[in-house]
Amino acid sequence: MSAKTKFKSPAFEAIHSAASGLFSVDAIPRETMRSFDTACLSSIKDLQPLEIKALREKLNVSQPVFARYLNTSVSTVQKWESGAKRPSGISLKLLNVVQKHGLKVLV
Repeated sequence: MSAKTKFKSPAFEAIHSAASGLFSVDAIPRETMRSFDTACLSSIKDLQPLEIKALREKLNVSQPVFARYLNTSVSTVQKWESGAKRPSGISLKLLNVVQKHGLKVLV
């Protein structure tokens, strides 16, 4: 795991580290290691439509500007904010990063 990996807690980090060591010497199978990954690593926070709108407004940008930063269409941002669509995958991850660090990480 890289230094940037986020764990749920220091205890989960220790457990995952032990499991990684066992996996590296073939003491546990890949499927078991995946279970440890799922159990120990932080997951991406799902954002509600009002949270997305609040984030954009907190950043003081319009929907077109926000869409441009996120490399998506204005209609997609509008659909996220209205609840017609939900961001997923890389879009959701990017929104989480922007929520934590602001738009400066994208410039």
